[in-house]
Amino acid sequence: MSKRIAIVGGGYIGVQLAKSLDEHADVTLIEPRSHLVHTPAMIRAVVDPSLTDRALIPYDRLLKNGKVLRARASGVDANGVTLENGQRVEADYIVVATGSSNATPFKPVGDDIEGLREANQRIHDQLMAARSIGIVGAGAVGTELAGEIAHAMPDKKITLISDTDRLFPTMPEKLGIALVGKLRDMGVNLILGKRAENLQSMTEPYAGSLTLSDGSEYEFDLIFPVLGSRASSELIEVLPDTQMSTANRVKVDPWLRPSSLPNVFAAGDVSDAGDGMTIVAASRQQPWLKSTLKALMAGKTLEEVKPYKPWGPKAPILVPLGPKRGSSFLGLFTAGDWVTRKMKGEDLFLKKYYKLLNQG
Repeated sequence: MSKRIAIVGGGYIGVQLAKSLDEHADVTLIEPRSHLVHTPAMIRAVVDPSLTDRALIPYDRLLKNGKVLRARASGVDANGVTLENGQRVEADYIVVATGSSNATPFKPVGDDIEGLREANQRIHDQLMAARSIGIVGAGAVGTELAGEIAHAMPDKKITLISDTDRLFPTMPEKLGIALVGKLRDMGVNLILGKRAENLQSMTEPYAGSLTLSDGSEYEFDLIFPVLGSRASSELIEVLPDTQMSTANRVKVDPWLRPSSLPNVFAAGDVSDAGDGMTIVAASRQQPWLKSTLKALMAGKTLEEVKPYKPWGPKAPILVPLGPKRGSSFLGLFTAGDWVTRKMKGEDLFLKKYYKLLNQG
């Protein structure tokens, strides 16, 4: 009899893991949304709303054998998952990959896909009407957003504000220097090493003034708060012997287990395994989980399986500044416009995820 695997969360890890195990186990993917929200394309959709529909990819064709349950999980235990409606999904192994929340309009509030479409159109209209734009937070989303607006709307006055002294401070310095040069060349004003003190919202764009930590003040027609993600870890933080980390993440053991339950794993943004909260981290954890779960189903003990080895702080990162420019760190070297464009900037991995979700 095939083993039952419940995967909670249909983000990048959830969909890839579910599909990769579909022929090896009885897989149930539990996800309250009707569509995968492909965040890199949602950033560009702010300047080009025609992309919104392509950035939302339905789950309905993902699995041939297993099932995608459109439901919200309310609890996890050693024997399976309880859903909000009281229904149970019994399972031999459970993987919690519930992801993280980010500012509107890059991810929906809860599971409201229609609301996300409306928010995207509303914020695009505000962007079209705005002359001066402030972006607070210069991680991947903030930096890419600045590049997308500068490329598509070169007449806008864009200011990117970061409380760190350089862009991507955990990465090799060359990456940050290259991105700063390109953004300035595209007309973006950068304010580094200063913190915004009076954000009116952490989750939604708005018009208003900003006071920075040096006392300087700025007025903007539109301010985007993009201050990083917070993990959606409510399901696992209540499990026995869990320990919280930063950004709402949960600490895990060398086999990605967040608690004393031996058959419950945590992956992706919720799991502080030594990786950043990126799609690249997901791409490393998913193959490890696939091979580990297959080994367990074949009768091996977890101690016989090699522990998970994270990328560490120097994981690859691709940072397009619109469809033509950008810089990337690929583990051994920093690459420029052509490589970034070919790897991510032109297509934003849309073909890859359409194929993965069997959407043709």
